Amino acid sequence: MRQTLPNSLRQSLHPLLIALLALAMFIYPQEVLTSASAGVSLWWKFVLPALLPFFILSELLMGAGFVHFLGVLLEPLMRPLFHLPGKAAFVVAMGYTSGFPMGAVLTARLRQDQEITQEEGERLLTFTNNPSPGFIFGAVASGLLGKPELGILLALSVYLANLLVGILFRFYGSNLTVREKPQTPLRKAWRALLSAQAKDGRPFGLIFGQAIRQSVTTVITVGGYIVFFSVALRVLTLWHITAVLANALHLILGAFLPLANLKALLDGLLEMTLGCQGVVAASSNLNAQIAGLAFVMGWGGFSVFAQIAGFTAETDLRISPYILGRVIHAFLSLGLSELMLRFAHIPTFSQSPIPTGFNPGPATTPELWLNTLHLSTWMFIGTISTFLLLLVVGKVLAFRRR
Repeated sequence: MRQTLPNSLRQSLHPLLIALLALAMFIYPQEVLTSASAGVSLWWKFVLPALLPFFILSELLMGAGFVHFLGVLLEPLMRPLFHLPGKAAFVVAMGYTSGFPMGAVLTARLRQDQEITQEEGERLLTFTNNPSPGFIFGAVASGLLGKPELGILLALSVYLANLLVGILFRFYGSNLTVREKPQTPLRKAWRALLSAQAKDGRPFGLIFGQAIRQSVTTVITVGGYIVFFSVALRVLTLWHITAVLANALHLILGAFLPLANLKALLDGLLEMTLGCQGVVAASSNLNAQIAGLAFVMGWGGFSVFAQIAGFTAETDLRISPYILGRVIHAFLSLGLSELMLRFAHIPTFSQSPIPTGFNPGPATTPELWLNTLHLSTWMFIGTISTFLLLLVVGKVLAFRRR
């Protein structure tokens, strides 16, 4: 009885929620159209250029055996640092390059191919999903704050905090014994690449065609999530549900945060972009804006949670470790942003007007595409280069100890 009651309740809630959403779409058709258009605009300007080229690239690199090459080469770094196989370095680099939900897609792919264990997949999932560099620098720093130079501070806060989450989660799981492996030469990594190519066996034309089809399907799916949650959250606002929740929280946390800030953070718990808007609009104090933005981008929002759950649904990966990682990431991002802001010598009060709606900045769409692609490319190169540099430094230190 204890098992059937929750199932029956869940089965009855699903159609009820869908019916309420459908009713709202009939009652507020103009509001639904506006919010859906905003979601499509966000997807077109920031998500599509950040994801599609790198989804295709990731499929090509995996088909060419690059992941196996990197796995053998970076095993001595990834295993002691994150308690993950070397192949996870590719997922980390692509996750930091393209933003949500690239890390989840690639983690699920490795798990389906039995390249990683369940615990390794859940560990990897916790710290490989971030806002994209294009979103942080373009939409937030330049568009909402009107201060492009703050993009570096926000990006460092979010990305360094997520790396700390990865290090903390190395202790997650039952098998915590670090498997020591000898330092593997470049030749062995190259043999692993050739072996992976031979095992795959697909010609390049087939790999390329499948990469494009799978990537386009995935990116369109992400766009569907964004539009759906844009509409759903607009409905919650029109029905004053978020306002009621914010007022209830204000009774408890009113001594620490004003009602406007609570409302913004509540929006951020549900959807990252709306939360970022609300944080900037709620206060003209730059410290409060930076802290709120770092917290919201570290959390990600339930809309991102739905994407992660959707892309990992066909695996045995559990979502609960990911949610715990987001909680830790949010507070670490907040703390790092305030620490960095103390040394940045930036005026406390924002000099730019507070935007009233989503404003990606003065750049045109082609410029946004190029800027986003440029930032993501350098993020990928920088991440892989950093891993290789750490590996070389580790080998030099180990050699000197001998």
